[in-house]
Amino acid sequence: MTATTFSGMNLAVLLGGTAAEREISLESGANVAECLEQAGAVVSRVDPAVNGWQARLKDATFVFNLLHGPGGEDGTLQGLLEFMGLPYSGCGVLASALTMDKIRTKLLWQGATLKTPPFKVLTVDCDWQAVIDELGSVFVKPALEGSSLGMSRADSATQLREAFDQAARFGSAVMAEQFVSGPEYTVAILGDRALPSIRIDVSGEFYDFDAKYRSHETLFSCPSDLNPSDELALADLALSAFRITGGEVWGRVDVMRDATGDWQLLEVNTVPGMTSHSLVPMAAKAVGLSLVELLSEIYLHSMGARHAQR
Repeated sequence: MTATTFSGMNLAVLLGGTAAEREISLESGANVAECLEQAGAVVSRVDPAVNGWQARLKDATFVFNLLHGPGGEDGTLQGLLEFMGLPYSGCGVLASALTMDKIRTKLLWQGATLKTPPFKVLTVDCDWQAVIDELGSVFVKPALEGSSLGMSRADSATQLREAFDQAARFGSAVMAEQFVSGPEYTVAILGDRALPSIRIDVSGEFYDFDAKYRSHETLFSCPSDLNPSDELALADLALSAFRITGGEVWGRVDVMRDATGDWQLLEVNTVPGMTSHSLVPMAAKAVGLSLVELLSEIYLHSMGARHAQR
């Protein structure tokens, strides 16, 4: 499949939206839309934050979804597009809804005996000290957000309560995940294969929003520093972790390597960033895929997935 596939097609790119990741989605969507236009497609940029946006989809034959976070990555949009009979990029309703919820994703992985850091669901009336006594140092995260929004580390009961309050600003579902000391990696999934892993090294304490999108000191190594056997093992794990959630078409799996050398699964992203400096395009480039070739593969696998659902 080549870039000429898009020539003359009427495509819609969903971008922006109302989630906390709106600005990143606008950048991702603009990058994809420009690439598709250069490949000869007629592209409508559609922002669900604007009234009447559904009507702008009427002439589209396919929808590229670049909405990050709630509303675009949680199954609700996927359900609407299914109802409208519009084929779209990426995971379907079930996988999108499941993986948006970090708690339920981790419960599924635990049930499948895939390693993921121990965690506790936090509520306003938690015994904060008991959580610290059980887990030690933790990262506190909103369970239904992406881009590390609202995430912080806690080493004491007092810090844990403060971290909970910060995370709860992004929704009532909050979790504390045991701190893992070691390097972070991410693996992009494209169809039935894993792309080369990327090692992420940050100047701060962890890979937070600033490290992802603002810092010039975050270092990405692709291909990473892994030897061939470890690379293969990580690829197999990422594919298993993705597939067990019902994941299909494309996505990204984030992992840590702990002090014993074991992989610890963190989360799945079903609509990863597609900006000029995002990680999936970086991994695709490492295997010789340009952005338009990456989009072509996403389109092909998406059409196959939507056909299989009918």
